[in-house]
Formats: sequence, C-alpha cells, structure tokens
Amino acid sequence: MIRSHVLICGGTGCTSSGSASLQKALANELTLKGLEDEIKIVQTGCFGLCALGPIMIVYPEGTFYCKVKESDIPEIVEEHLLKGRIVSRLVYDEAAEGHKDGPASLSETAFYKKQMRLALRNCGVINPEVIDEYIAMDGYAALGKVLTEMKPEDVIKIISDSGLRGRGGGGFPTGRKWSFAAANASDKKYVVCNADEGDPGAFMDRSVLEGDPHAVLEAMAIAGYAIGADEGYIYVRAEYPIAIKRLQIAIEQAREYNLLGKDIFGTGFNFDIKIRLGAGAFVCGEETALLASIEGRRGEPRPRPPFPAVKGLFGKPTIINNVETYANVCQIILKGADWFSSIGTEKSKGTKVFALGGKIKHTGLVEVPMGTTLREIIEEIGGGIPNGKKFKAAQTGGPSGGCIPASLIDTPIDYDNLIAIGSMMGSGGLIVMDEDNCMVDIAKFFLDFTVGESCGKCTACRVGTKRLYEMLEKITSGNGTLEDLDKMEELCYYIKNNSLCGLGQTAPNPVLSTLNRFRDEYIAHVVDKKCPAGVCKGLLAYEILADKCKSCSLCAKNCPVGAISGEKGVPYVIDKSKCIKCGVCMEKCKFGAVVKK
Repeated sequence: MIRSHVLICGGTGCTSSGSASLQKALANELTLKGLEDEIKIVQTGCFGLCALGPIMIVYPEGTFYCKVKESDIPEIVEEHLLKGRIVSRLVYDEAAEGHKDGPASLSETAFYKKQMRLALRNCGVINPEVIDEYIAMDGYAALGKVLTEMKPEDVIKIISDSGLRGRGGGGFPTGRKWSFAAANASDKKYVVCNADEGDPGAFMDRSVLEGDPHAVLEAMAIAGYAIGADEGYIYVRAEYPIAIKRLQIAIEQAREYNLLGKDIFGTGFNFDIKIRLGAGAFVCGEETALLASIEGRRGEPRPRPPFPAVKGLFGKPTIINNVETYANVCQIILKGADWFSSIGTEKSKGTKVFALGGKIKHTGLVEVPMGTTLREIIEEIGGGIPNGKKFKAAQTGGPSGGCIPASLIDTPIDYDNLIAIGSMMGSGGLIVMDEDNCMVDIAKFFLDFTVGESCGKCTACRVGTKRLYEMLEKITSGNGTLEDLDKMEELCYYIKNNSLCGLGQTAPNPVLSTLNRFRDEYIAHVVDKKCPAGVCKGLLAYEILADKCKSCSLCAKNCPVGAISGEKGVPYVIDKSKCIKCGVCMEKCKFGAVVKK
C-alpha cells in the first residue's frame, strides 16, 4: 500500500541541476530500506521555483525540499520517510517561517500565494509521461464533451465569449481566429501549435510541454473539431529535448487510447498530430515563416493577406496558436466562458505565465491573473532584488518588447497597459534589472540578438537593424554624438514602418523604450563619455587608490596582460595603455583599493 508520494521535478532546470540522479538515488535507497512498495516516486514537470532546484515534495505532508543533493537522499529516507521526522535544513526557508505546526503549504508561501495556475495547473502535479494521471485530472473530458455534446460553432462561441487572446505575443482573439478558419470551405484544414519559443530568457511553453503535454494535444483536437481539420502539427524547437520526448510519448499514448487518430470517442471525428522540429531560427516564431519551415522551405515570412486562416499550411486554411493559448482551452470548455472571463481585466482575460529572470531573488516560472502589477510580481512573488540593490527596470516581451522603468512599477500588466507604456506582453519573458545594469548596453544586447536572427528577406530589417546596432556600438565605445541620438530614433521608426514581419517591426522597441525612459544615460555616454552603471568597457578606466592599496600584489599577479606594477611598500599602479578592462584586479582586491572611473 502506498503511504507517501515523492514528487521530483523533471523539468529542464532541475534536470540540469541533477534531479534525474536524485530520482535514481531515491529509488535505490527505498529498495535498500524495503520501502519500495510504500513510497511512490513521481517525476513531474516544473514547479516554478527554478532558483531552488532540484525540488522534491513529499505528500501527504506537502513538505517542500529544495536544493536537494544526492548525498541528502539517505537522510531524507531515514528521517522523513522511515521515521516521520522532517529534515528541516532542506525545507524551503520561507515555508517554515511563522508556522509552529510545521511548514506552510506551497499555496501559503509568498512565491505561490498570489499566483493562479491555470495553464500550469498540472505542472509539478502529475507525471507527464503517464496518460492515466492526466485523465485523473479531468484530462480529455473537454474533448469528450465537445465531440458528444457540442457543435463546432458552439465551441468557437465559448472560446470567443471567454475573451481568450493569443499568448504568443500578438494577443489576437483566439475565437475570432478559429471562426475565420472555420468559415473557409476546404477539402483539408490544419491546426498548428507554435512551440518555437525563441526569446532570450523565455521558457514558459517549454515548461508546459514538459509538464502537461496532453493539455496541448487535447486542445488541438478540440480546435480541429471546431474548424473542420483532421491533422495537426506541433512546431517545437530542437533545443527542447525533454519536451520533444514527452510530446512523443503523449502522442503515442493518446493514439493507443484512441484519443487521437480515427473515430475518436466513436463519433466519426478523425484527428492526428505530428511533430516538426525547428532549427532554432527566431524568425520562425512568425506564423508564415513557421509554416514555410514545416513545408520544408526556408523559414522566411511572406506578406499578408492572405492570412493563414485563408491560405496557410500547404495552401490550406490553418490556425496557429502557441502552447500557452492551447493550455487554457480545455478548462474553458469544462468550466465555461464566464468563469474564464471573470479572471483578469476588461480587455485581457485569464492569466499570464511569465519566465521571471535577471536580477531577482526567485527566478522561475510564475502565472498570475492579468492586471497583477509589476511590483507584486517583482517584490512579492519574486522576492525582490538581491544584494540590497535597487530595482531599475524590467524588460517584457524579449527583443520585441521594451524596458519599463521603476517609476512605472505599479502598472497593472495586461496587453493594453504594456503597449501604452512602450512595451508589450510578448510570449512572457520578464527580465528584471537593477542599478548595475546599463540601459544602453541592454538595448544593444537585444538588438544584437535581432540582427543575428533577421532572415534577411527585407532591407529595412536586414540592413536597418545592423546600422542601428553600429550606432549603439559607437555610443557605448565613447564615440557617439547628440546628433547620433536623433538619427538613431529616426532609423528606429523607419525600420518599424517598413519591415515585412513582426521581427523587424518590433526590433527597435528596446532602443526606443530606453531612449524614451532613460535618455539621461544615453546623454551621459555621449556628452560625459561615461557609463553611469560602469558596464560599457569603452568608457571605463580602472584605478588603484593609493591610500587603500596594501601592496599585496594580488592584482598584479592576476592581471592577464601584465598591466599592473608596483613594489612592496609602494602603491601599485595600472598602465591604462595595456589595461583590457577585464575587472579581474577589482575582483581580486581584498581592500577595495581598485575602483572604476
């Protein structure tokens, strides 16, 4: 008889931290103690609190162990699973605070209590490689309801009434997109899932696919019924091996249970799904480039119209939604449009998943109702900025988005509010920056990414982004002028207005938002020839303070180019003509004698 379940995170983050070896060690230790028939090990998807991985939760107690090492396994088995005594040193610290009767439940912790996990409802709860566990969580009930109780137009209406908008970045109403495809008569139609998640720091879709792949399969089948399609494709990045493996397992299991394939639920409805791997081209996140890639052609966007709902994959009507969008569909069918539309704001319904990264205490995956403020996400859920630093800005929407300054930290996050302040929702990356970040350098970082990812089809994007990057290089190296700022802004609008697809149209956003919100930093780079954050090497100089130098020679010994000299009893000096500004001297000095100028 099973008396305890041990859930171990099997997402990419925890896997990279060694959770697979933990699982093996736990299985061996349970066998050694004769507990293999009493304790069940469950491999799950991402719990969300990635900064504390590997994560292990023991039920029924709900004890949340974090940063577990293989060497901790014997103690956990001996003390907790055998003797019933919690290993307090491994318990998530915050969960244990202020609770005399033991650790708090996950829902009571600051990281989780303001979250509402809808798209992530099964991540960290079920084993994604076992279809029966998904079925036990009402899995495929929505598909059964749709096929046996609803007409295609009823399905589209409930999705439309719910207010669900595409979670891939554009925010287009999902029901409206489905209705366009349904209205176009054709002998063949397709349903496509865009899992080509390419934003730096984004891993929302990957986590859903790794933790709850059947939710996407079921929703795609529902979409197929709604528009009259019998075939679907999931376009997923080849860099997501765990997600791909679990999708393949899920598809095979669904076929075995006759939940994909011919005559599903005995209704005569046929629908099957294939996986197509992307080669890592960011531009293939754009729907027409994605379709071209599935067809075996070079991933380049084409002019629209015609839109994919009219002429899409192989020239047939096609709907394309991203992973998170599909992850909401089944619950809307089961719980109703009113339930979903009651969550969020007037024009942005439901929740949004964010990949929280950067200068934040609790990096990880969070899902909050639309309208939650940036402050709540950063300070309450994310735990604030580490090392006593001040919050400076947050980048939403990745390379396509913009930087939100500290003065706007109380902005409720939804589609319209973010656009109004010069950013965008994007797929859900949220990068937090502190006072040590240079906003000019941040703009250059994102633009460098876009330059490398441009497909080259249109001149505005191919050449324009390159020239824009060169201007930023000029500014960060100390050679910029005030005239360059005006030219740069003019070029940004030219690129936005003349690029063929969303990649080029949004590429200037990080530059425009930082120019608008942090213009003083650009001016400091240009006029004062200084980087206020001390990041841009071209504007830096290192100096040794004579009154603090102890002549210990650590800086000289560690300088990779021999730019530091001195002798015992005499302060050391840096030869600025040799210095490569690597910062090793400052890092190694124990007395704070090396400073940036």
